[in-house]
Amino acid sequence: MKFENFGRDLKCVVVGSSGGIGAALIDRLVASDQVARVHALSRSGRSHPSPKVANLTFDFTDEDSLFAAAQALQEVGPFDLILVATGLLQGEGISPEKNMRALSHDGLAKSFEINTIGPAMTAKHFVPLLRRDEKAVFAALSARVGSISDNRLGGWYAYRASKAALNMVLKTLAIEIGRRFKNQVIVGLHPGTVDTGLSKPFQGNVPEGKLFTPELSAEKLLGVVDGLSFEDSGNLFDWAGEQISF
Repeated sequence: MKFENFGRDLKCVVVGSSGGIGAALIDRLVASDQVARVHALSRSGRSHPSPKVANLTFDFTDEDSLFAAAQALQEVGPFDLILVATGLLQGEGISPEKNMRALSHDGLAKSFEINTIGPAMTAKHFVPLLRRDEKAVFAALSARVGSISDNRLGGWYAYRASKAALNMVLKTLAIEIGRRFKNQVIVGLHPGTVDTGLSKPFQGNVPEGKLFTPELSAEKLLGVVDGLSFEDSGNLFDWAGEQISF
């Protein structure tokens, strides 16, 4: 991976490093000779063999854990790139709703906890760790189905709503940060349909050529991040760099 719009000795953070996309992002970052250090954060504390990677166990549903992780990172920052590669579509006792009758309090609460509240609280504690003198990016994985204007099929209430809420959090954060720092970019990223556990039950309807490996998605997302400018802050972009309307 070659970055055209970042410098050298880059310091990066990947939140959700044990997931398919998170792990692939770390592999791509490690392979770049422009990246000096990658801090990999996950609940499992999954280790990576590269000496460039520092592994840290934390839980972004626990603010004390978030605060402790931010304090530890502050000692080795500031950072050029912070990526939140987390998300929940199905599992842990929930699945995408086909209709309103399938809505549940627990499903909605868990979806918002993982897809909205976790990234929002991560931003609260981690965005202050971004560098301020040159380009720096905070990006969180969102989803095209979180676009209200693009919703033509219905269903998937909890996932759609929690990702739409995440998009609003990122937009609001970008406005606030943009008043003070003109080098910091805050965005949402749609990775496409990626061959991970999140999408596994729903891959049958994916058009040929549109199911990405985690490695391909990670490479494309990092290319999008490289091309971002301050004017892009607050928006949602897909894996090809196309802006998705809210």
